[in-house]
Amino acid sequence: MAREGGPLWRRSSRCGNENECVEVAVVRGWVLARDSKGLARPALMFTADVWSVFLDAVGAGELEKP
Repeated sequence: MAREGGPLWRRSSRCGNENECVEVAVVRGWVLARDSKGLARPALMFTADVWSVFLDAVGAGELEKP
């Protein structure tokens, strides 16, 4: 989803009022991700397919530290 003036950034409801969250936006078929502490830095860009694989891996616990 986009809005005039730039992407509509969203963050997980699990972040609460914290400022240390990953924010995500969808723009023209790309998924953008950024660190809420570094808004001046460029966002990372992923295709929807790659983002889906990432979310599946997170949900399966495949990216947890040992």
